[in-house]
Amino acid sequence: MSSFTVEKRDHILTFTFNRPEKYNALDIESYHALAQAMYQLEHDENLRVGVILAAGKHFTAGIELDQWAPVFAAGGVVAPAEGELDPFGVVGPRLSKPLIIATHGLCYTSGVELSLNCDYHFSTAETRFAQLEVKRGIYPCGGGTVRLPKAIGWGNAQRYLLTGDEWSGKQAHQWGMVQELCEREALPAKARALALKMAQAAPLGVQASLRSSKLARFESEQAALDDVYGEMPAVMKSADAAEGVNSFLERRQAHFSGK
Repeated sequence: MSSFTVEKRDHILTFTFNRPEKYNALDIESYHALAQAMYQLEHDENLRVGVILAAGKHFTAGIELDQWAPVFAAGGVVAPAEGELDPFGVVGPRLSKPLIIATHGLCYTSGVELSLNCDYHFSTAETRFAQLEVKRGIYPCGGGTVRLPKAIGWGNAQRYLLTGDEWSGKQAHQWGMVQELCEREALPAKARALALKMAQAAPLGVQASLRSSKLARFESEQAALDDVYGEMPAVMKSADAAEGVNSFLERRQAHFSGK
């Protein structure tokens, strides 16, 4: 049985971790498989949105430490190879297309950091999150120390980063780390429904909007404001912009080609 599956349908790429017997622990093979899928999402013009799911009772128990420890000990960086894009958004270019994640059960270490690099997060109230690296003698290196304080607040983040304790999906939702709670069985359908809405919107407009938002998030608000009209001329000259105007005048749903 494959430790992951990748599906392309309706302009959506869905990546599903499939190692339930190992609690979907992130081994080196799974990291590179996900990085390859993210590269495909970025460069395939027919793909517009990504969704990350996990099979079984748990999203992930975190990294498979016995595989990664030698890499960390040697001072190595968890980095994508050629034809890959870092799904944690730490090394190399960032994804320019929307990424949705749905977590459940245990969502430890790498699962938390992966979710923090996504654009929308579904979860259950009972999901158990943790950055428990300090209980294993190490510390988070997939973006958690930078992004968790911004996602849930400085004090809340340090409470859990410095102890390795768990917090719940309900808490994550209250703090804003999770955008929507639902039952476990509904997660894939909820994620796909939102992905379809994003995929039906104008791709060039979606990507320009996301780029502007990420510029503000990762650089500064002023950098984003200075560049807010940067892509507007190209977008306005696109076939999709013309289709948007025509659909408005004709009072019908727009059908975008991404050109």
